[in-house]
Amino acid sequence: MRRFPSLFAGVCLQYEGASGRSPMSMMAKAAYVAKVLPSYLWQAASRRPASGPVHLMIALADHFEPAIDPRDGMARVPQGEQERRLEFWCREYPKLVDRWRDHDGRPFVHSYFYPAEQYEPTLISMLAEHCHAGWGEIEIHLHHGIPTPDTANNTSLILRQFRDQLAFRHGCLALEEGDNSPKYAFVHGNFALANSAHGRFCGVDSEMQVLAETGCFADMTLPTSPGHPSQTSIVNSLYECALPLDQTAPQRKGRPLRVSHLPRTLPMIVQGPLVMDWSRGLRPGIENASITRSNPLTLRRLQMWKQAAIHVKGRPDWVFIKLHCHGMDPTQKDSVLGEPMRHFLQQLVEGAQERSETLHFVSAREMVNIILAACDGRTGNPDGYRDYRYKRRAESTKKFTLTAEQTASTGR
Repeated sequence: MRRFPSLFAGVCLQYEGASGRSPMSMMAKAAYVAKVLPSYLWQAASRRPASGPVHLMIALADHFEPAIDPRDGMARVPQGEQERRLEFWCREYPKLVDRWRDHDGRPFVHSYFYPAEQYEPTLISMLAEHCHAGWGEIEIHLHHGIPTPDTANNTSLILRQFRDQLAFRHGCLALEEGDNSPKYAFVHGNFALANSAHGRFCGVDSEMQVLAETGCFADMTLPTSPGHPSQTSIVNSLYECALPLDQTAPQRKGRPLRVSHLPRTLPMIVQGPLVMDWSRGLRPGIENASITRSNPLTLRRLQMWKQAAIHVKGRPDWVFIKLHCHGMDPTQKDSVLGEPMRHFLQQLVEGAQERSETLHFVSAREMVNIILAACDGRTGNPDGYRDYRYKRRAESTKKFTLTAEQTASTGR
């Protein structure tokens, strides 16, 4: 226990003024550490990373905002600039990642969580074409409750309209067999999921219920940035909400996902790693799997993500690593589209066998499918479960069209 004061002080000092934002109060940072520390210490004492070979499912949740203005979070750059950013991305990204493939021959992909409130058909069409070519998938992001709290009805309307545009106009999102209603993964803007930031950046206590009603199968908001009030005390976990979905922040309590028990409540919560970085001695940092210019991807960070050992209980050799970034932020371009990323992918792929890792680069949807397969008791190569329950709408449409053409050719 004597180590706790230095831990609190170190973490609080470490993140003062991070990312160019206004420093949070020492009290807020201390409250954050006090919230997550008990769970983290318990996991460190009781959870052991898988011994021997391990399957790593690596997904990147990209808070993908072509309109982002790093100088002013409330502003948006002109559409022409957004188009130029997106054209550059779609041209350069395949060049960066194509060479470095996972165990299944798949490239490293982004799940592009696109802001619903910023829907622009031309931009989505460009991004959808990029995704249909195999470089990622589009999911739903939302900033709302700014400057005044939003309502459940308005949130539902925004999500349904954007969901349907993505699905029926652009051929994106997912389908579940026997159900033509689009399904999606979600990331909340400003981390304020289900009004968990004390009324700021949301305002909708029943937001998780709204997500469930509009087809959301998983939320991938957590973990938050260090010091954020929306961070749960649950860390490094895959779970279903244990509180009623119409309550404020029902993700505060949860039932861990486990083998032989499919989740009853959706959306499930898929967290990324949140661990203490002890490499800085008495001034430890917090590793939250965020890709930034000041903290690019490295193998040292990979070891911390593996130590978090996020898995379905009973299947410790399938480890789930959800990263996050802001791919369209021009100040972060090198970290996601430059030499640091290329170097990391090279080391990751070339050294996997020596580290006893089997790599699987997955989208958010594929990660959820593999999680569900684990809950259903499936074993073997996780690659076989990428489409276990939720299938890409574009692929489903293609198969349907092919069947129709075959039917026509037979004269039936």
